[in-house]
Amino acid sequence: MNAKLLKIIILNRWSALIHDFLWIPCVLILSYWIRFNFESIPETHRPSLLWLILLAIPLQAALFWRFGLYRGLWRFASIPDLVRIVKAACMGTLLLVTCSAITTRLDGVPRSIFVLYPLLLITGLSLSRISYRWYKDRRLTIRTASGQRTIIVGAGRAGEMLVRDLKYREDYQPVALIDDNEKLHNREIHGVPVAGSIEKLGEIARSLNGELILIAIPSANKMLLRQIVDQCALINIPYKILPSVSEIAEGQVNVEKLRHVTVEDLLGREVVDMDKRAIAAYLAGKVIVVTGAGGSIGSELCRQLSALQPERLIIFENSEFNLYTIDSELRGSFPELSIDSVLGDVKDIDRINWVFATFSPDVVFHAAAYKHVPMLEANPAEGVRNNVLGTKVVADAADRYKVKYFVFISTDKAVNPTNIMGATKRIAELYCQNFNKFSETRFITTRFGNVLGSAGSVVPLFQKQIDKGGPVTVTHPQITRYFMTIPEAVMLILQAGAMGEGGEIFVLDMGKPVLISDLAKQMIQLSGLVVGEDIDIIFTGLRPGEKLFEELLHDGETLQDTAHGKLFLASSRQVEWSLLKEQIEALRSAACSRDVEKMTSIIHEIVPEFRR
Repeated sequence: MNAKLLKIIILNRWSALIHDFLWIPCVLILSYWIRFNFESIPETHRPSLLWLILLAIPLQAALFWRFGLYRGLWRFASIPDLVRIVKAACMGTLLLVTCSAITTRLDGVPRSIFVLYPLLLITGLSLSRISYRWYKDRRLTIRTASGQRTIIVGAGRAGEMLVRDLKYREDYQPVALIDDNEKLHNREIHGVPVAGSIEKLGEIARSLNGELILIAIPSANKMLLRQIVDQCALINIPYKILPSVSEIAEGQVNVEKLRHVTVEDLLGREVVDMDKRAIAAYLAGKVIVVTGAGGSIGSELCRQLSALQPERLIIFENSEFNLYTIDSELRGSFPELSIDSVLGDVKDIDRINWVFATFSPDVVFHAAAYKHVPMLEANPAEGVRNNVLGTKVVADAADRYKVKYFVFISTDKAVNPTNIMGATKRIAELYCQNFNKFSETRFITTRFGNVLGSAGSVVPLFQKQIDKGGPVTVTHPQITRYFMTIPEAVMLILQAGAMGEGGEIFVLDMGKPVLISDLAKQMIQLSGLVVGEDIDIIFTGLRPGEKLFEELLHDGETLQDTAHGKLFLASSRQVEWSLLKEQIEALRSAACSRDVEKMTSIIHEIVPEFRR
């Protein structure tokens, strides 16, 4: 804490303490004066008055301190401060009566004094504090009249707390609240009127010359949030938002909690509750391996798994920097957790066998993969070796060392693939799904689309282009993609593992596909810029292997509902196990010799729906 600020706080406490001490004799003298009808106090009662003053000062002062009258600041005096004063005054009166009765048998003390004393003491101490707050609030109102004219959307608990906080800020002048609750319309909260409903936000903002809009609805769904953001964009007024309920620690709401609206706020979806008991049942107290632990999905898996109190977490990663980054984060956030960071490649059979032999894992989450479509189109053999052969190495080890659960993270690009990345992930799906019939390990596959903010995804690419001043490049005007947040995807992966019996392909509910050109426009608007004026959007044409739209099901697959509203089962085709192993072995040979033509031919045999 700043030394000057600390000095001021200490000085204010001593000032308050002296003020309260002075009130004690004043209140006792006033009580006697009232008792004797505002005439002089008889000489026969003056000794008792003096005795009560000498007794009350140390007793009452100790109680003032004990009940915390000096924890808060007078500037923010409120009901809790009044309660503390009442408790201290009542307890002081009780002790005063008891001590006087023991020492003087209440000789010469009018009994009405013990009624008047607490009432006058409570009134004096409370009025001083309330008057000081009123004075400060009045001065603040005058001083902040030149602050940013601010409109708060949401007149609930969060909005009320935000208005209260803004009242003490020089940079903000709250002029109105907006809420759809008609019962609140034309009423005031801390002197700020509730001006109308959200649909009239633009009209109200213009009429009040609004300069800033603050969204204070932590429980707002995405549709409502998009409606508010669209209106803010139309009237060209900057806006900020309070985080969601889960992000606000301890229910505290103030200006410091405000942040800019992100694309995750608009595209992320409401997450249904997870079956935490089922998830904990197969993960808590277990030894868990996460491959690709430094990637977007892998690192979030590690975070959520660490919170479930496993016995040991082995984080396996090929990138030294990524491994170091997630290792440092986990050790800082979960100091009690046993963590082993293993640098290695999933294609390295000896390294994988060493990990499984050394740690005897109960559960494996296989997130390691090459996923960048154009990069794998240029390097198809490496895609095959990592995504197919690497998965086979880890799956074989899981079977050999009798791992109970093997959860494979796949992608919607594996459906009717048009690129090497999708085709290799589809082969890995087939291997895990069919291996389940011959293994004691439960092989479970999860399939989902793009995650917001993952490495190499379109969102960080757009943000970099916006930061540089544009243009923002979109491959095609009609291209669409599914999106979900990384934490939501990982929660559903964990849920699928809890539900899986082995051999299933769980398809995650991705919601509605998003038009990428609309996403680009939203991100430009969220940056406070205008499309076509500040930043242009240009279309560059589809890249090699890129589809206009992604699919979550192959031809012939059907979705079955599960007990969880956001997880579905895909009834995928079965293959001949011995033939699949022969084909993968031939694929290995072609990939190692970099025979791309032969490799592509084998991929077509395994994945007939592959179109390249």
